[in-house]
Amino acid sequence: MVLHNSQSSVYRDDNHKPEMALALTEFEALLGFISVKELMDVLCSVPEIVELIGSGNAKQFLLVNEQDRDKNAKAVLQSIFSQLVLASRDKIGAMISNIKSRLLLEMQKRKLTDKEQLVLRLESQCPADAGVIAAFLLSYVKLNHGEALYLGGNEPHAYICGEYIECMANSDNVVRAGLTSKHRDIQTLLSMLKYTQGFPEILRGVSLNPYTTRYLPPLDEFEIDLSILPQATSVVFPSVPGPSLFLFIKGKGAITAGISENDNVEEGEVLFVPAHTEIRITAESTELHLYRAGVNSRFFTIP
Repeated sequence: MVLHNSQSSVYRDDNHKPEMALALTEFEALLGFISVKELMDVLCSVPEIVELIGSGNAKQFLLVNEQDRDKNAKAVLQSIFSQLVLASRDKIGAMISNIKSRLLLEMQKRKLTDKEQLVLRLESQCPADAGVIAAFLLSYVKLNHGEALYLGGNEPHAYICGEYIECMANSDNVVRAGLTSKHRDIQTLLSMLKYTQGFPEILRGVSLNPYTTRYLPPLDEFEIDLSILPQATSVVFPSVPGPSLFLFIKGKGAITAGISENDNVEEGEVLFVPAHTEIRITAESTELHLYRAGVNSRFFTIP
């Protein structure tokens, strides 16, 4: 609402934008800020970031007792991230060049960490971009098919590689700061971030029946069902008070709504189902994969 009121030509929606990403393939993302321990490791192993913030500030954070370190971690992280994304393009370019040269030398002596390998990949795609270095400060997540991430509002994220289903609240607002050629609004992003630290939860859903898994985010707007049907098997989606969208991504099947005759569905089709409509789907190919997005069922059970 605040962004819409202040910059309606850029942020056209007045609603928030939490979202869920559900992996179709192996999927990689950066989501949220690293833990206090990981931040300490970065300050010990990434000299380019230490140079950016000053060695004195880094040592001060590393040498304080554990209780004070945890208390100050958010402020330190906020300071590092702000200095990084606000640095000039020339300064960022020089930092990335130094990081790349150092890592290419070190990989001849040791195996690079997953995060270091990711930084080199990002550099090849987005040279001289602050997001390449910012990756050191964000949690690196790898998902398998059927695993999901929930992204709350005001949390930094970047989808790196892989295919996924995305569902979000009713907003198309995006505040960007790096790893993109689109409009960037760095000051707005810095003002809105929560700087929550720690590895994000990987959601694996809850089984509704032998063929269907449900993914429930902690908000009322939406839920996602994933159904994988072997040939000749059926699944019933019961009547619910809200509408649903069905996306068929693999195979062929037959669908019955209420007392109507069967209609055929196949890969690539999208189906809108009104509220209070029961749906039965039967697989006619070796496997039928489909996703359903609807209003979160908790919304209808609130007293």
